[in-house]
Amino acid sequence: MAILLTVLGCWGVALLLPLTDPYVQSVRSLVADAKRGEQIYIMNCAGCHGLEGKGQVGPTLIQISRRRSQPQLIHQIVSGETPPMPKFQAQPQDMADLLSYLKTL
Repeated sequence: MAILLTVLGCWGVALLLPLTDPYVQSVRSLVADAKRGEQIYIMNCAGCHGLEGKGQVGPTLIQISRRRSQPQLIHQIVSGETPPMPKFQAQPQDMADLLSYLKTL
């Protein structure tokens, strides 16, 4: 039972930790502009994910906002942990705008 509680406690911390990250908090506090996010997407993402987000080298991004939370998306975008996805170090406003655009796909 103690092992189960430890695992559940660690899992809960892992879920909440991204919400306390200052960068994530900053992004989530901004008013986003999906049209500006579209331009950021075209310049930085469309080469791999396609102009319509249907995927090419990278996977489809259609309805990605329904499959991943904002903190998960932010982590994926900035970390580059899934090759060939590069790290994308965006300013908080750029990230907020990009996330807003991704919601439209």
